[in-house]
Amino acid sequence: MPSSASSRTGRRPTLGVVGGTGAVGRVVLQVLPMHRHVWGEVRVAAGAEDVGTMLRVGDEELTVEAVAPDFFDGLDVAIFDIPPSIAREWVELAASRGVVCIDNSTVFRTEPDVPLVVPEVNPRRVADRPRGIIANPGATVMTMIDVLAVLHSGWELTELVVTTFQAASGLGRAGMARLRDELEVVAADRDLGTRPGDVRRLVEHELGVASPFPAPLALNVVPFVGHHQGAGWTSEEIKVRDETRKILDLPDLPVSATCVRVPVVSSHSVSLHASFGRKVDVDAARQALVEAPAVVVLDDPDEPEFPTPNDVVGADPRFAGRIRQDPGAPTTLDLFICGDNLRKGAALNMVQTAELVAADLRGR
Repeated sequence: MPSSASSRTGRRPTLGVVGGTGAVGRVVLQVLPMHRHVWGEVRVAAGAEDVGTMLRVGDEELTVEAVAPDFFDGLDVAIFDIPPSIAREWVELAASRGVVCIDNSTVFRTEPDVPLVVPEVNPRRVADRPRGIIANPGATVMTMIDVLAVLHSGWELTELVVTTFQAASGLGRAGMARLRDELEVVAADRDLGTRPGDVRRLVEHELGVASPFPAPLALNVVPFVGHHQGAGWTSEEIKVRDETRKILDLPDLPVSATCVRVPVVSSHSVSLHASFGRKVDVDAARQALVEAPAVVVLDDPDEPEFPTPNDVVGADPRFAGRIRQDPGAPTTLDLFICGDNLRKGAALNMVQTAELVAADLRGR
């Protein structure tokens, strides 16, 4: 891979944000001002419909450029949040020009020569990027991976059962817009949800059947996220398994996931049943999570105090609660975790990974 111009000249590197007008891209630009000192210049690109748009990043105004080969000229690092159907083409083109690429799509996450990085868990992996590409984990895995890494470090994770409760924003602006439209449609009828199929009939009558969800989400939950991958499993459930194994470097870890879409605008939640190789003391596990820099513990059943997606939206840490153990299963823990899927679940993790890359470039 070509050496970075910034490492040769000592200048601060240049960052590109590709897909800067999407749901995740906009959050990238929201969090960048707190990390702006790392970068000499920031540039933004998006689809043709947004070219020329002015975006404010802190006290700067940036003009959206076209996603084109010459956009990558002079870039050192690029963050990508673009559809999987075009991600491979553009990411590989940028990498071939010496740009270190951090990609948020599903395309590269399981490829063995592309690291899957969470800065709090496996930061050294950023230096091992033979193709100049780093993958960003899915937001569902990001919701739980810091907690799992802490617990694995202390007690050796041996098996995991996961149920997810995923927000509409997991499908970007289209998902959020559809949920809000459905909520408007159902708001006036207080009897909805009391007759079989009444929500579906009303929503499809008013909004049509073209939806990013396979069933109405308002007043409902949808136990099918992604597409059918075979044998009854969805692509999202397979991603949860494969990405968890890769980040924790546990290639044979048994992971069973059921992924559910819920009528929440933003912030994912996850229920975990985790088994370990050693007996787990609940108080010790709770204290280990309290001491983890990226985790906040909200866990007082007498109050009651516990995390909910509405309470954590816009926050950087993951919030853990309902930490408990079946008396007959001393090597297991059950707990509930919430995290903002657009923020640390996608945007902030990429910004933090880009900072690690910038530090690595300076050291080369």
